[in-house]
Amino acid sequence: MAKPKSGAKKATPAGKTGAKPAAKKDKSARLDLIKNASKRVATSTTKAVKAVAETVAKGAKSAAKKAAAELAPEKGKAAEKAEKVNKPEKVAATKKSAAKPAPAAKSATTKAPAAPAAKAPAGKAAGGKAASKASAPVIPAVEKPRPRATKLPPPGEPLTKREMEQLLTAGEGRGVTGEGSLKGRLVVLNEMPNLVVVGRDKRELTFLLQGPDQEVLPAYVNHKVSVSGLIRKTTNHGGVVDVRKYSAKKPEAEVVEAPPTDTEPRLRYLSPGEVSMVTAAGMGAGIKGFAAVRGNLEMTGEEFVLVVSNGGTRQQVSFLIEGKAAVKGLRKFVGHTLQVMGVVDKTSGWGGRIGAENVEPRPSEARAVSRDEMELVHIEGEVPTSVDVKLNHGLTVRLPEQPGFTWAIEPTAAKRVGLREANFEPGLNGGPATREFFFTPRNPGTSEVEFFLAKALAPGLVDRSFKINVTVKP
Repeated sequence: MAKPKSGAKKATPAGKTGAKPAAKKDKSARLDLIKNASKRVATSTTKAVKAVAETVAKGAKSAAKKAAAELAPEKGKAAEKAEKVNKPEKVAATKKSAAKPAPAAKSATTKAPAAPAAKAPAGKAAGGKAASKASAPVIPAVEKPRPRATKLPPPGEPLTKREMEQLLTAGEGRGVTGEGSLKGRLVVLNEMPNLVVVGRDKRELTFLLQGPDQEVLPAYVNHKVSVSGLIRKTTNHGGVVDVRKYSAKKPEAEVVEAPPTDTEPRLRYLSPGEVSMVTAAGMGAGIKGFAAVRGNLEMTGEEFVLVVSNGGTRQQVSFLIEGKAAVKGLRKFVGHTLQVMGVVDKTSGWGGRIGAENVEPRPSEARAVSRDEMELVHIEGEVPTSVDVKLNHGLTVRLPEQPGFTWAIEPTAAKRVGLREANFEPGLNGGPATREFFFTPRNPGTSEVEFFLAKALAPGLVDRSFKINVTVKP
């Protein structure tokens, strides 16, 4: 009988965790032990139920069933051990029966936190597929961030004309913001739609297109696209557009709408710059359009010629006047100044043709140098000779012309000897026309002047020439 008592005394250390040591022999202590054990089991089961509910909300039903299945045997073991504790006769019978309530309480307390531990694998199993799907698009976003904007900002103030001018000027306008519209060519840069706009001075600006249509716009690569929305110029050479509306046109539409290449270009009014090129020597070949030009009227054979610049030199620019209505009655104006309006066609650097529509006489310009009180030296015809001329006095050379040809000298010689006038004089009573060269030498010395009989409208084609030596005496 001494062994069972000693066995009952040794059973008390095993129950230190679950029962109070002061109530070992009291029946009420046993009841408290049973209640504490049942409370621990209840709290563990509620925690497990909450974990199962969370996993079910995430879409992991299989994990919830697994967790419930794992908790079921633990709950049954805890209940069986609680029933054993409820029988006092078995507790005091042997060492084994006295030691069993303590491990029961211990297992209830130690295995209760195991329920949340089952939550971790359940959560992993539940969110495995969802996590794999979500992680796939996130990886390139970390490596290459893209400025995507799916929501449109509130409408801003409309852009003024001045702001729009700054917006379309490369190199300035940074910070301009407002509502407006842009037209350009759509390109894709870094997998993002961008609009290439040709601004002022023919310089290109690039604007990133954002908004809900950002995923759709790359389908219109190399299309002509018009967008409207909030425009922000973030740099001096581009910016961002939050697209509210857009329209795209196929590139093939431009080819269909273009006029045929074989049609003759429409005539237009020439600008003042083009008119000056038409009258300048060696420039403006190929220019054609409506203009008004002024010059001296001359004749070559039966054709009327308007000399507009550099008369009497090999850089003379002249135009044949065409048109029956304009040519009629022009003979009386030969040697006078005319203004001719019509279609000017400059075929070479030295002239072309004018389809005259209106001809108006203008008063002749006053002579630059008066011949009064001058000692004049005259030369008639093609006579190679030497002449002496006083400084600041005059020299005249009269040469007969042929139909289709005109007399001229080199521009450098004209400047050196002082060419003032090259006057065309029609022949009297059907006689040949003549041209008079009038010189006023300003520098003393001896100079050689060569005269060329060149083809009209083509001063490079020379028929013959002759020279005279001019000695200028002080």
